[in-house]
Formats: sequence, structure tokens, C-alpha cells
Amino acid sequence: MSEHEKQLECSIQNLRNGNFYDAHEDLELLWFARRFEKSDEVKLIKGFINACVCFELYKKGKTEQSKKVWINYLKYKDLTECINSPHAEKYRLLRDEIEIIKKSFIK
Repeated sequence: MSEHEKQLECSIQNLRNGNFYDAHEDLELLWFARRFEKSDEVKLIKGFINACVCFELYKKGKTEQSKKVWINYLKYKDLTECINSPHAEKYRLLRDEIEIIKKSFIK
């Protein structure tokens, strides 16, 4: 398993455990070095980071800020359907986990 895959797996596990800040940090490690790239993969990772931030804000009672950040996630979410990456399957798993949390966590 590549380092990239390990970071994605860590982020999924942290999401499942409600550790949204840690999931954000896992994804930030992937995004930061590539943040100036214009690729769909980098945009998708940024979207996942926004979802994690959204959940953390919601957990802290900052509902309005949480909703604003969620909108940023939605801009990139559909990239999981067409992403050309060796990590596409992990990205879809991450998206699915985010959607599960959204349904149960945010009303």
C-alpha cells in the first residue's frame, strides 16, 4: 500500500471514529504539497478537507459556518465519478463515508 493510500485509509478511519480534525490533517498531508496544481485530484482532496472541517465545526456548535464549508465540499464531490487516479476507489470510499456522516450527523 502506498503512502497516499495509507493517508486515505487513516482519514476514513478517523471519520468513522468521529475524529474529524484528525481526518482533516490526514488529508492535508496529501493536499499541501500539491496545493498549487490545477488537477481534479487536488480539487477533490480539497473538497474532502472541507467536508471534515464542516463536521468539526458542526460538532463545535458552529452550524452556520459548517453549512458554508459544506457548500465547498459539494463543488468537488462529483469528481469522484470521473477521477482518473490510481486512488479512485479510495476516493469513492471516502465520499461514501462522508455522505453517511452527513445523513446521521447533520440534520
